[in-house]
Amino acid sequence: MILQKLRTLLICTLVQIGSVFFISPAIAQMQMGQPRTTSEIGVGLGGIVYKGEVAPRYRLANNRPALTVFYKKDISNAVAWRGSLLLGRIKAEDFVPEKKSSLGNDLPLANYRRATVITSLLELSGGIDYNFLDYYDFRQNVRWTPYFTVGLAGLVYNNKTTAADESIIYPAGSDKSSAYRTSYALAIPIGAGIKYALSEKWNLGLEAGVRMMLSDEFDNLTSQNQAVMNKYNNDLYFYNGISLSYTFYKINCPVSPASNTTIK
Repeated sequence: MILQKLRTLLICTLVQIGSVFFISPAIAQMQMGQPRTTSEIGVGLGGIVYKGEVAPRYRLANNRPALTVFYKKDISNAVAWRGSLLLGRIKAEDFVPEKKSSLGNDLPLANYRRATVITSLLELSGGIDYNFLDYYDFRQNVRWTPYFTVGLAGLVYNNKTTAADESIIYPAGSDKSSAYRTSYALAIPIGAGIKYALSEKWNLGLEAGVRMMLSDEFDNLTSQNQAVMNKYNNDLYFYNGISLSYTFYKINCPVSPASNTTIK
């Protein structure tokens, strides 16, 4: 029994060393069912779009560049913790009189208001990813999975709002510097994506999602002049992009069936 435990401990130690310095032995152990945990770090590039008073419909032309970095740590084969940082810039403007809506009608409120909102934002979020397929089953010739993600985000943003009629932005007696504003908000990120293994450690991802904001102050308009705004619909913004990530593997020591404890 002692020799068996010593042999098991030696194998576990060699596997741990191999997982750090030699990827091939580590992958071979995982293919044979060796217990393992993973963590993942990556970067993504995409577009961010605002939807609110100024842009009541999603407009592809309103996409502006956004950059994200993220870290994931698996809880199980299907679920992983996720933390991410998103940096982006948003621009939206009302339809000008020469433009029509998708229904072919003028938009009187937009034509009157002719507001433009430019916003820079920094978002920090945490949540979980749910993988629908066993992405880390190395017996598969092609490894991929669709996934769903949900979480909670906090953001700091700075925006500049202008309009054809300054009284929309500057109510009587207000400070005109109110067109520039830095503020904070909470949002609920919900999204879906696809992850594909380029190799044992490199992953390519596609993701699209919406940030459902818990306020209607994101565009700096509702609090200024509610007569030409809709205060009952909270603002949204969307992110869609492509990512490249790197996976770290940790080969764990086996568990003794009799005691259900790690063999030492």
